Amino acid sequence: MPELVFFSGTMDCGKSTLALQIGHNRSARGLRGVIFTRDDRAGEGKLSSRLGLVTEAVEASEGMDVYGYVVEQLSKGGKVDYAIVDEAQFLAPVQVDQLARVVDDLGLDVFAFGITTDFRTKLFPGSQRLIELADRIETLQVEALCWCGARATHNARTVGGRMVVEGAQVVVGDVNRPVEEVGYEVLCRRHHLGRITSASARAGALSPDVLPVSSD
Repeated sequence: MPELVFFSGTMDCGKSTLALQIGHNRSARGLRGVIFTRDDRAGEGKLSSRLGLVTEAVEASEGMDVYGYVVEQLSKGGKVDYAIVDEAQFLAPVQVDQLARVVDDLGLDVFAFGITTDFRTKLFPGSQRLIELADRIETLQVEALCWCGARATHNARTVGGRMVVEGAQVVVGDVNRPVEEVGYEVLCRRHHLGRITSASARAGALSPDVLPVSSD
């Protein structure tokens, strides 16, 4: 049976790499898919991995009817066997509803990839709707690591190396940006709550061994 599958995880956990791998595996078997993306780090209409792999994609811009796009390709005689959606957290809830229609009405598998929560630990609307509608939710098994070595569970936005908790929900950026730029860093819950980034830890000469811990 066709499925709407949501692959979720923090930044830097291999979501885009897996999306590219799924597309490669299916194309190698003669299947053709539509790849959607939104606000990729490589620019409009691109699906890119931090490993350096890039492929062309359809930019699922604000207001785009993704179901209508797939129907149009089929009506023109195009072959569409599945759909891949990267950066799915940026989709509007109505666009996620349209993805569900691709599965239910057209009988196609849809593989959506995205981060669940923003830099304030709030659900992205697109991710929330995917959690509500997905047939299956898969947590990426490649664990991103906090600077302290613990499993990273939260995404932090940084400016000048300092964590910020206010601002627009969507500001396109990436991990490992120069500290003077707006960037992102993955942190464990402890250091996200404490607003301790790798830069601020270095500046304060902190290490996991000397950070305060609960006496409980």
